[in-house]
Amino acid sequence: MDLPVMPPVSPMLAKPAAKIPAGMHYEAKWDGFRAIVFRDGAELEIGSRTGKPLTRYFPELEQGLRAALPERCVVDGEIVIARGGRLDFDALLERIHPADSRVRTLAERTPASFVAFDLLALGSDSLLDTPLAERRTALTDALRHTHRPVFIAPATRDIDLARQWYERYEGAGLDGVVAKPLDLTYRPGERVMVKVKHERTADCVVAGVRRHKSGEGVGSLLLGLYDTTGRLQHVGVCASFTARRRAELMTELTPLLMDSAEGHPWADWADGAAHEHARMPGAPSRWTGTKDLSWLPLRPERVCEVRYDHMQGDRFRHTAHFLRWRPDRDPADCGYAQLEEPVGYELDDILTPHHPH
Repeated sequence: MDLPVMPPVSPMLAKPAAKIPAGMHYEAKWDGFRAIVFRDGAELEIGSRTGKPLTRYFPELEQGLRAALPERCVVDGEIVIARGGRLDFDALLERIHPADSRVRTLAERTPASFVAFDLLALGSDSLLDTPLAERRTALTDALRHTHRPVFIAPATRDIDLARQWYERYEGAGLDGVVAKPLDLTYRPGERVMVKVKHERTADCVVAGVRRHKSGEGVGSLLLGLYDTTGRLQHVGVCASFTARRRAELMTELTPLLMDSAEGHPWADWADGAAHEHARMPGAPSRWTGTKDLSWLPLRPERVCEVRYDHMQGDRFRHTAHFLRWRPDRDPADCGYAQLEEPVGYELDDILTPHHPH
């Protein structure tokens, strides 16, 4: 393969916002696997967000991309599966399977589609330094004759239409709107776009578990996010699993259990002084003053998506809600930058005494 933009490429990312910003290019936020497709004639590679190839998991998509894409190009987009008029992320997760026979069976049963929304290279030209508005025109021109399973993502510059999409698309399984500055060049790995989602979610590293009080299965997952120094901070837990799910989680996570905490990011949790500089499980309880020693360290290799209400400082205020595993995410990318900034306000505006007239 010899392209002006070569794999792997880390896709350009978005930072969260509470409302849709004005004066931008708007698209729906797709609920699937982010993927960058590299095609050079007969050679084709589907790269994941982490840079690992996804090609073998989507054989029907590989055929469709060869038929639909220009001979030489690099296209950014999302792999999705639609069933019953909405997107089905669980069906997408099932496709990441080690058995080739299972992959091919599912390729026929739940075929995937690719939604293209950016063009990084065409022919012998790199478009990384080309403004978004021009890249979008080049994309629609290059893919104007495309057909299923390859689609061009709908886009608009009309903020009122974007707001309508935000409300309407939720019922179809899309989870918000992405806004992109019209003059934005393609900046791999940087959070320079804006996403407005229907709920606050975060991708977290699962770095430990606590057993359920019954002694059976997982009681809670211990969640971590990397800070700007590269240290994994304990940000909270997700819990409230059914008895069946508690047992399933223990089975799923047992291969990651460590014999001891040695070498774990939270290995020094037993050192009281360490808690002054980092968040980790085992800190003295606010209520009892004693340490909770009952967590089991996991190799920090699994990522899950959780829903949370809001942050208190650098951690989740309440127990987070487990949504799903994210095998398409790299634990190293699970940092604080993805979290929505809380709306600021002046405390004095609230605490000012009221003087009746």
